[in-house]
Amino acid sequence: MPIFMMFGKYSSEALKGISPERTDKAVELIKKNGGKVISMYAVLGEHDLVLTLDFPDSEKALTASVALNKLTGISFTTSPVVEVEKFDKLIAEAKVI
Repeated sequence: MPIFMMFGKYSSEALKGISPERTDKAVELIKKNGGKVISMYAVLGEHDLVLTLDFPDSEKALTASVALNKLTGISFTTSPVVEVEKFDKLIAEAKVI
């Protein structure tokens, strides 16, 4: 299954709702959309949260991203990722036009 990174940014309202229970609900929502949590981190800087998730396809990742926003009030940016080894192989196969 494809891997996706989700970058989350808290709103003032979203900060008020932080709890282990809300996190559990978020994980369940991801699972209900066919996803699997690989990692979840709170971070400093441009983003407040970084999640690494495994989804069957981009449609499920998109659905989960929007549903998480509705559940938590956290704005998410979701991006597919490619392992560096695979990226190197793809680039090596690219032809110059």
